[in-house]
Amino acid sequence: MGTLIYSLTRNVAPFKKVKSCEDSSLAYEIPLQLSTLNSIDLTMVGKKVIAICQSGGDFETNTDGILSYKGGDAHAMEIDDKMKFKDFKSEIAEMFNCNLGTMAVKYFLPGNKKTLISISNDKDLKRMIKFHNDSDAAEIYVMTEDVAAPDVSHMPGSRSSRTTLSEAGIPVDASQSMMNNVVDNINEPGLLLGATFDVVGDTNHNEAQNGVPTEMAIPNEMPLPIAMVGSYDEKHAKAAQQWQNNITGVGQRFNSVHEFREALRKYAIAHQFAFKYKKNDSHRVTVKCKAEGCPWRIHASRLSTTPLICIKKMTSTHTCEGSVLATGYQATRSWVASIIKEKLKVFPNYKPKDIVNDIKQEYGVQLNYFQAWRGKEIAKEQLQGSYKEAYSQLPFFCEKIMETNPGSLATFTTKEDSSFHRLFVSFRASLYGFEQGCRPLLFLDSIFLKSKYQGSLLAATAADGDDGFFPVAFAIVDMESDDNWRWFLQQLKTALSMCRGLTFVADREKGLRESIAEGFQNEDVYHGFCLRYLSEQLVRDLKGQFSHEVKRLMVEDLYSAAHAPTPEAFQRCVESIKNISVEAYNWIMQSEPVHWSNAFFQGARYNHMTSNFGELFYSWVSDAHELPITQMVDAIRSKIMELIYTRQTESIEWLRRLTPSMEEKLEKENLKVRTLQVLISGGNRFEVRGDTVEAVDVDSCECTCKGWQISGLPCCHAIAVIGCLGRDPYDYCSRYFTTDSYRMTYSETVHPILGVDGPWQKGTSQLAVTVTPPPTRRPPGRPTTKRVSSQDVGRRQLQCSRCKGTGHNKSTCKEFLLEC
Repeated sequence: MGTLIYSLTRNVAPFKKVKSCEDSSLAYEIPLQLSTLNSIDLTMVGKKVIAICQSGGDFETNTDGILSYKGGDAHAMEIDDKMKFKDFKSEIAEMFNCNLGTMAVKYFLPGNKKTLISISNDKDLKRMIKFHNDSDAAEIYVMTEDVAAPDVSHMPGSRSSRTTLSEAGIPVDASQSMMNNVVDNINEPGLLLGATFDVVGDTNHNEAQNGVPTEMAIPNEMPLPIAMVGSYDEKHAKAAQQWQNNITGVGQRFNSVHEFREALRKYAIAHQFAFKYKKNDSHRVTVKCKAEGCPWRIHASRLSTTPLICIKKMTSTHTCEGSVLATGYQATRSWVASIIKEKLKVFPNYKPKDIVNDIKQEYGVQLNYFQAWRGKEIAKEQLQGSYKEAYSQLPFFCEKIMETNPGSLATFTTKEDSSFHRLFVSFRASLYGFEQGCRPLLFLDSIFLKSKYQGSLLAATAADGDDGFFPVAFAIVDMESDDNWRWFLQQLKTALSMCRGLTFVADREKGLRESIAEGFQNEDVYHGFCLRYLSEQLVRDLKGQFSHEVKRLMVEDLYSAAHAPTPEAFQRCVESIKNISVEAYNWIMQSEPVHWSNAFFQGARYNHMTSNFGELFYSWVSDAHELPITQMVDAIRSKIMELIYTRQTESIEWLRRLTPSMEEKLEKENLKVRTLQVLISGGNRFEVRGDTVEAVDVDSCECTCKGWQISGLPCCHAIAVIGCLGRDPYDYCSRYFTTDSYRMTYSETVHPILGVDGPWQKGTSQLAVTVTPPPTRRPPGRPTTKRVSSQDVGRRQLQCSRCKGTGHNKSTCKEFLLEC
């Protein structure tokens, strides 16, 4: 265990280091002038504070329960009132090579040496300074502890694998012997914990704190405890041999201190030894072998007036027998990222478990799952670019979309704090193709995004003449909500030149019913409820009352009622449900069948009953949702461009008047004609007899079976009448099913968005807008593979084989357990 102490004093006079005779720790003689400054507010703007850090000491408890801290080395740093807690903590971590994830910062209240108070955010840091406003100094304790698991390779990638003393239940006032036992367990070989530092009195370091930029630590650069399992195997470390000459000796130069640290880590891995930092800042690095008594040591510092780092001193001899005694060595997540980055370009789905295996085989280094996952995340960000910068580029990105694809609509909004709220995109090729070649039918649905900042994607897709999905518009929003759906529909209405006669197929929940009614209140627009969501709601509302078999039958009858073409057929289906349950029958009749049954629906949904029509589109999103937002949009754009080109090329070979799928449907209806008898009556109405007796009106394209009106293709009764009149059935098919309309749908092209990676243009209207990432971030650790909700379409949903419910399987079916 390494414990760091900070003694905060006001920066008004120099102080000197004196040696403690009792415990060999460092003490500080504070000038008497400090006592005259008690009335000064420590949080005064611009006030500098000296933080005196001690490392490697231990707590002792006397008979009264008073804690005292003994031992350790010391180091000094300077902070002010503007410093944020995360920067303060990161600088400590960088300076002493600590792990941010396992660092606990604590202090005593004035006059209280029994209870340690935690500092975990900016408010805590400011509060601590305020509490010590009347004191000459404040002591802060920074504890870093890791617990090594017996087999690192099988540790789960979670916080539980890095238990601290407080998490392990060790009381603050634990006896010295108990604390020593804990320390012995923590400092197992394979973990790089604890360090000693040469501090105070170094002019170079003080100079760095008073003007020379100091390199701030970032989580990517934190060292990871990486253990070797078993003895060193030469064949497993063959790939690491290339780094044996990374460090050649005195006089070797490096372009930056970061480059030197990376070379040093690889050198240590190649030679199988561990090292620890004695000094580590932006202009000098001193390290020694971690083995006690080993003389290996190296010191490098910046060449004057240049950013170059040069090795000034080096003792290259090891007496610790290297790999025989050292079973762990230093590596970072950025090191893991550098190793796998090239392979990740070729294999974007490179799995963490495969990373663990490959690095063990090639370098002899054993990672756990979490370390491999974090390394992959860093490598992905290095390849893809910064998520944060992607949000800041949104204004320019939207302008480039509309510049390179004239007639497109790309717009975004931010919240009051400038954080991202929502983005709407619809390309000109999609809008033109929908309005010129597709049925006036749009499917609305959403998918949850598992990107770094989460959010949801809202989509409007259409059906082309061959019943393939056609993307029209989409939006990325911070969350799925009534307000965001309302905004999405407003933008969609703006993008479309004509909305009259439009039919939406969407869930009746999530505010969509109200949003559609309000957004298109002056238009002839219809809302057809999604039958999938309707049946799921029926099962949820009736849970616990019926067996899974009965529920399955009711859902089948519900679908039959929805497809029933006439009120009589609809009534027969719901009567079947009524025979099972009056409650279910009442639920169905109150669910407004006018919005979901063919027998009563006033719009034209062409027998499309569910809203998750664009499953291929949602699979595109699933493949791209981990990209930064601008790259995600561009990946979707590329897919749309490819889809348009592919279908445009395919349709060139079509020689029939209708698209292939519609030709097949028309042929099936034509085969039924031979069994029908047509009775000619006066006018344009004809009687057709078969299994049923139907009336056909050719001029109005209607049949009493309603098959013609619902599908847009002549039913068998209509084909029989058209044949008797000597006319061509193709003349009575909806124009949306023709090959010409299909080609019109895919006649426009989505153009590449050029210039996104270049310099931003000045003088544009939106570039003054600042966009920052949304406050919601993905929880740390491995992303869940479980569906978050039933709205996450595009993937197969888990369904119980017992009750036919969704979101669970038969082994966790509550209804089955209740029945038992």
